[in-house]
Amino acid sequence: MGYYVVIDLEMCGVQKSQRKLFKYKHEIIQIGAALLDSDYNVIDTFSEYVKPEYGELDSFISKLTGITSKDLENVDHIEAVFDRFMAWLPQDDIVVPISWSDSDECQFRREFLEKNIEIGKRFSQMLFNWIDCQPQFSRKMKMKKQYSLEEALIATDICTDGRAHNGMVDAYNTALLYAKMQREDELVLNEYYRKAHSNEEPEHLSFGLGDLLVAVGF
Repeated sequence: MGYYVVIDLEMCGVQKSQRKLFKYKHEIIQIGAALLDSDYNVIDTFSEYVKPEYGELDSFISKLTGITSKDLENVDHIEAVFDRFMAWLPQDDIVVPISWSDSDECQFRREFLEKNIEIGKRFSQMLFNWIDCQPQFSRKMKMKKQYSLEEALIATDICTDGRAHNGMVDAYNTALLYAKMQREDELVLNEYYRKAHSNEEPEHLSFGLGDLLVAVGF
């Protein structure tokens, strides 16, 4: 049968003063996920906040994600949250991870390596099979440009609920988009969107919180 799990991470920045202890610029503060069955139906969701060990939740990230300092007060560090995430996944079959861009996959690899967290055989296999559906979407649309998730959802007429840059909301919306990509032989641009963007040159758009943090200098 098999399953797909769409993952979206939210992250905070790590200040330069902490780089001797943790050399990367970002640290996970939320794991959001949506589980798809083999017919691409969303059958379950997962969301937990993560207490950062080295990073800080500043006003920019708080406004962007809606995550507050209070949300991170009485939560676990990444290892415990990750263990619960893995236990939440179906144990009886293959689970293929999906994300919008490769920044979440890279963040898992870097943060777990830096914190000496054992990822285990199953997650190692998941990392090997990871699907980045952002370039798949561009190919499906027969466009060279890279779409942000928000633009892709608008362009394909997917009605969304919830706040962008919330891990569970973005994971759920990405799951709806991926399902549409698999079910439809050819995606067509929303007519109003196509007319509004008909004179645009192909461009690279910001496509994930990790990339956005880099763009603003974190």
